Amino acid sequence: MLNIGGLHQGVVIDHIKAGQGMQIYEYLELGKLDCCVAIIKNASSNKMGRKDIIKIEGPMMPDLDALAVLDPDITLNIIENDVIVEKRRVRLPEEVTNILRCKNPRCITSIEQELPHRFRLTNKEKRIYRCVYCEQKYKETNV
Repeated sequence: MLNIGGLHQGVVIDHIKAGQGMQIYEYLELGKLDCCVAIIKNASSNKMGRKDIIKIEGPMMPDLDALAVLDPDITLNIIENDVIVEKRRVRLPEEVTNILRCKNPRCITSIEQELPHRFRLTNKEKRIYRCVYCEQKYKETNV
């Protein structure tokens, strides 16, 4: 069994859908951080079967809205002095800006490059967001 050391101070992004850890790593640009970052892929999980985990050393708070859109089942564990001091569950935000990108080639965001990509949550159960400009549907499979 693989053993990854604990954190003295930092954040553990837990309960990531198996295989999605690298996508979250890249989206959060964790490669640009000047600290230790560990990605554990396909870890055993009683609750999920398999899961990915990301451990980030040092004081850092990821964008919770982005995490919720990428995977709404994620749990964030805040570590201080080797102890989990807080557990946070993410919630799908009602509106997101520049997390999702509109794929509609006729959308104004395709023409006006400087416009922010804004999406509104229209179906919470199915995790469907729609572009505020053109109403293009954006589902989980597009993230």
